[in-house]
Amino acid sequence: MHEPGLLEQAFVYLLAGVVAVPLARRLGMGSILGYLVAGIIIGPSVLGLVGEDPEGVMALAEFGIVMMLFIIGLELRPELLGELRGSILGLGFLQTSLTAAAITGIGVACGLPWQQALAIGLIFAGSSTAIAVQTLQETGLMATPAGRGGFSILLFQDITVIPILAMLPLLAAGSPVPAAEGGGVASVLLVIGAAAAIVAGGRFIIAPVFRAIAAARIPEVFTAAALLIVVGVTLAMEVAGLSPALGAFLAGVVLASSEYRHELESDIEPFKGLLLGLFFLSIGATIDFGLVLERPGLVLALVVLLVAVKATIIFA
Repeated sequence: MHEPGLLEQAFVYLLAGVVAVPLARRLGMGSILGYLVAGIIIGPSVLGLVGEDPEGVMALAEFGIVMMLFIIGLELRPELLGELRGSILGLGFLQTSLTAAAITGIGVACGLPWQQALAIGLIFAGSSTAIAVQTLQETGLMATPAGRGGFSILLFQDITVIPILAMLPLLAAGSPVPAAEGGGVASVLLVIGAAAAIVAGGRFIIAPVFRAIAAARIPEVFTAAALLIVVGVTLAMEVAGLSPALGAFLAGVVLASSEYRHELESDIEPFKGLLLGLFFLSIGATIDFGLVLERPGLVLALVVLLVAVKATIIFA
């Protein structure tokens, strides 16, 4: 079977997005659902137009999430972020801990070992920042108290990814405890050090560089510099083993007070939108319907249970 090349796949992805999203919006659905359905149609499970390995495209498309968090950071002045600290630590902590506890309890009641149940609970306590934030922005809810509360929860979940990853080896069956000893403390110190480096770099290095670039009056160089910041922060956070999205968000918050905030936002926005669309298309293309069809009743029941548990906790 002919494996489509890069240009062929790019054509298919772009065509799917251009056709599906306006159609989905016309039908009253969000753009995310349009991208997901289009990805399912062009993926290996249906038409097979994008080959058997869409994960390679997704690796590039995930960069759209990083750009989205950078732009959100640009829109959040440090003062506003300070106002949200109560929601981040309060709502975020309650949602994450209560959801993890509830799912762990359900897992233990179903006969799972407590280690497996706790691991599942910690994983499913999180949410997709990309889908949630995109939906909040499309519906105009981001600026509302409910939207800010939801975003605070998402931000707390992104922060807790590091200690959760440090905890999972301890929960793995047969994993030696000494191998992970001190890992939690080291991870926390690494997060603090990385955040401090981003803040210092933004205030004392990036701002003067942007002034020099702006003085040259070459728009494409300014755009390249904006992309360079996002790529650089992403690489630095990956090397440190931390969340690139969280690092990009911190960089955006640091630059939110810069006089070039609006220029940065307008330069990166088109790239962000395109890559996010590609990300959702890739998600749709990688859904394993064979696995779903093996036990459809169980999958449906688990999805309904998960949504019910999380919705009840959020409502409370």
